[in-house]
Amino acid sequence: MSDREQKLQQALLEAELDTLAIRAGQSRSAEGEHCESIVTTSSYVFDSAAHAAARFSGEEEGNVYSRYTNPTVRTFEKRIAAMEGGEAAVATSSGMAAILSTCMALLRSGDHVLSSRSIFGTTTALFTRYLAKFGVEVTFVSPLNVADWQAAIQPNTRLLFVETPSNPLAEIADITALANLAKQHDCLLAVDNCFCTPALQKPLEFGADLIIHSATKYLDGQGRCMGGVVVGEKAVITEIIGFLRSCGPTMSPFNAWIFLKGLETLRLRMDAHSANALELALWLEQQPGIEKVFYAGLPTHPQHALAAKQQRAFGGVLSFAVSGQRAEAWRFIDATAICSLTANLGDVKTTIVHPATTTHGRLTDQQRTEAGIGENLIRLAVGLEDIKDLKADMARGLAAL
Repeated sequence: MSDREQKLQQALLEAELDTLAIRAGQSRSAEGEHCESIVTTSSYVFDSAAHAAARFSGEEEGNVYSRYTNPTVRTFEKRIAAMEGGEAAVATSSGMAAILSTCMALLRSGDHVLSSRSIFGTTTALFTRYLAKFGVEVTFVSPLNVADWQAAIQPNTRLLFVETPSNPLAEIADITALANLAKQHDCLLAVDNCFCTPALQKPLEFGADLIIHSATKYLDGQGRCMGGVVVGEKAVITEIIGFLRSCGPTMSPFNAWIFLKGLETLRLRMDAHSANALELALWLEQQPGIEKVFYAGLPTHPQHALAAKQQRAFGGVLSFAVSGQRAEAWRFIDATAICSLTANLGDVKTTIVHPATTTHGRLTDQQRTEAGIGENLIRLAVGLEDIKDLKADMARGLAAL
């Protein structure tokens, strides 16, 4: 490493988020490239048999095989870890792969997971349909009442899992309270930080042990490719890397490069998403035909004060209940013109979806009821279009009710 590179690395130890989002993690090759390079190779060559043995055994750090060691992916891992304030990170092929890898690496048959019931529908399916096959028990509780978590903890509880804000009702969990509870019972607290990203919320600062992202969402920011990442202490992340090494839910170098480009504008985008979402939520709250708006940025939101304590802003995702049931919700959605009808979020393009029949469609009726996912609920991931045009599109939906 050159003297100038050493000075940069030293300066980054005290750098702010926007600087870390652009500079952290990069190691230039002998070519001196300015932009991060995409290293597209499956394997690496060694100087000798002894050198290869040292790499494969872990005695010497370095590249071994791109299933779990790749320079471009490593740059993304180091950058997001720096932004979240974590010791290390491991990147995966998708957000769900990040959750699966965490569970498979850290849990065993007979363990217990305590989870918020207000989580992504596919995460619920992973817990109840697949982890259960391997003898891992899961209990779901409200994210809002820490006493419920305390009452549900068992001697074999190993992991607490929560989304905050939740998908899609923007419920806010008290990260500090859950972190304290986890420590009292020798558990790990994992926080899905997908909706906020480190630009708006840093769960490790509130005591969480692990942060999980679907990089597909806001870390990318333009809906281009799939990926996930887990951030935390190096010892825990090393366990998850071991699962990747053996099982292979790997992030591609090209996708890692896309995410690196997304991180460079993350805070700017999250501020703009948050501003558009807040204005639209305030407007929707005043419209006939809207029964309720779910967005933590609203002063009427029951956890508004907690959200303001934990978050720098309130993010781009909101949901609202229209007057009626499924038919009315579908009419509203079908009447919009600008919004993209897709289940993805975190895009510069605003997306609209009916959670009960898409993102949470695989849940049972009882699970949806317990999670508060009604037939008249619509989720909106507010993009970066002009707010006047977004209001006009919502007016098209309202006119169809």
